[in-house]
Amino acid sequence: MIAGLAFYLFAFILIASAVMVVTSRNPVYSVLYLILAFFNAAALFLIAGAEFLAMILVIVYVGAVAVLFLFVVMMLDIDFAQMREGFQRYLPVGAVIGGILFLELLLVLGAWRFAADVGDLRLSPTPAGVSNTEALGRVIYTDYIYLFQASGLILLVAMIGAIVLTLRDKPTARRQNIAEQIARSSEVVMAQPAVGAGINRAEILRPLPPPVAEKPKPVAHEGGHH
Repeated sequence: MIAGLAFYLFAFILIASAVMVVTSRNPVYSVLYLILAFFNAAALFLIAGAEFLAMILVIVYVGAVAVLFLFVVMMLDIDFAQMREGFQRYLPVGAVIGGILFLELLLVLGAWRFAADVGDLRLSPTPAGVSNTEALGRVIYTDYIYLFQASGLILLVAMIGAIVLTLRDKPTARRQNIAEQIARSSEVVMAQPAVGAGINRAEILRPLPPPVAEKPKPVAHEGGHH
């Protein structure tokens, strides 16, 4: 009874936070709602007995991916007023793409069928000596290894795209000159200034002293007073 109530509670918060991710006007708020959705999804995994997935969702997605999203949103410096101006212009295209995706979801859900022995599988005992992490590793790296590698490739392309979008080419930025570093001589000459000479003998350029303010010149007044 308690597990059922917790499931519906976390599921409701998860759906509500997912809706707020899409409908929020501020992208920072969207990322924060996404973090809330991740936490509730982790709670659902704990209820289902998949503690490894719950910890991965919190550590990897909340601790790394969501923070990366937040940094990217803050670094892009997007003019949101200009984006809202062109919203109505791209609304028909967005509506068509959204309709296609919704139709695909309906086709997938319409073809969904439960296995005949799904009820018996729920009541079957957990295999002894096999943890949740080991069972998950066997499934991912044997049955779905190619899909797993494809998802990693997609994440790599997304990471490269984020780096390209946030890259700023500043002409005043200091860059590494590898050819100059390689061409340098390896001989190091130690400077040996005389006692009391200080660093003047080492020919080290020092900043110029501040200019000396000129004294005000005396002004002669009529009557001989200065």
